Amino acid sequence: MNAAAPHLGQRLRAWLAGLGARGAEALPVRVGGTEYRHTAATPAHVLGFDQALLWVVVLLLAFSLVMVYSASIAMPDNPRFGRIESYHFLLRHAIAMGAGFIAALFAFQISMKVWERLAPWLFVVSLVLLIAVLIPHVGTVVNGARRWLSLGVMNFQPSELAKFAVLLYAANYMVRKMDVKQSFLRAVMPMGAAVAIVGGLLLAEPDMGAFMVIAVLAMAILFLGGVNMRMFILIGTVLVAAFAVIVMTSPWRRERIFAYLDPFSEAHALGKGYQLSHALIAIGRGEIFGVGLGASVEKLHWLPEAHTDFLLAVIGEELGLAGVLTLIVAFLWLTRRIMYIGRQAIALDRVFSGLVAQGVAIWLGFQAFINVGVNLGALPTKGLTLPFMSFGGSAIVMNLVALAVVLRVDYENKLLMRGGRA
Repeated sequence: MNAAAPHLGQRLRAWLAGLGARGAEALPVRVGGTEYRHTAATPAHVLGFDQALLWVVVLLLAFSLVMVYSASIAMPDNPRFGRIESYHFLLRHAIAMGAGFIAALFAFQISMKVWERLAPWLFVVSLVLLIAVLIPHVGTVVNGARRWLSLGVMNFQPSELAKFAVLLYAANYMVRKMDVKQSFLRAVMPMGAAVAIVGGLLLAEPDMGAFMVIAVLAMAILFLGGVNMRMFILIGTVLVAAFAVIVMTSPWRRERIFAYLDPFSEAHALGKGYQLSHALIAIGRGEIFGVGLGASVEKLHWLPEAHTDFLLAVIGEELGLAGVLTLIVAFLWLTRRIMYIGRQAIALDRVFSGLVAQGVAIWLGFQAFINVGVNLGALPTKGLTLPFMSFGGSAIVMNLVALAVVLRVDYENKLLMRGGRA
């Protein structure tokens, strides 16, 4: 007993000294209604970033490998694709994921202060690439659209980079214009002009889907950055009017709207309503639990782009309502989680980081909403992929880079909350 007493006293003094050394780190920090404190049960230094968010995305990517392979396995029978192996699209999808993971690792190493400085330059680079893709013999034409730049191993779509670049630029712009954010001419008009330039280049490809995402992104960041409701409603009205004019002045876009209203009619079933009608047939066949993995009939050359824009229809046919609802819940959780990280950053007075994270949430959530709506026939047919799921190299790479930036925001949030410097 006597021999153990000095050791016990030494441990007690060391523990008390440790409490004193921690100082401010031991104090609770309240952010967005949640209190963070250093406890024995949950040390502040254990989690460097949101691991749950990362694992959900990893599971989505693994699921996408299975479904892209299932949806594209019959492609070698189609003369349009030439002589390819049954695993051709699976292999290219896996290569895109590998490139995305490498790009994401590099993106995570870059601090948000550096991203803020790079934002205007990245926006300029995206404009240059959007112009380059329109140059004959430089841009690659697929299905009548000039949207890709050939990189040998894979085609790169500059519109995917433009989404990320506009997101960073809009967040940086709002931070710089914080003092005049209530002025329409000084705060809103310059951003509107930038979006109009990008939109003009995208419509020339044409790629109205990407333009919609970028316009919604810019408008949302202006709103989150503090633009008042009257200006927000005005911006929204102008955008809706602009899209209405674009649709009404384009015969093939107008025909697509009419086909969406009645895809099974004699006039549309074999034309603009063909994809939607077969997507609805696929989802209808799936019923509650699906016909079984790999057993889809619509993917056998009935449903065009089954491995890209209409992958959800194949999921609905093979895994049924249960599979579709699981995917929708995953995207709802993903969007909410990323929005929460953005709110944390803003509560820590890191406005640029917060706007970027919330912008990524809106980007992924809105694009998933559009893709699901199109596949279910709730929205007109539009060529937008399902994030982290559909086949498409550039989209997968840029989705993973955007996720890496969100994890960097979360990492810096946690670093600040435990007394470090971002």
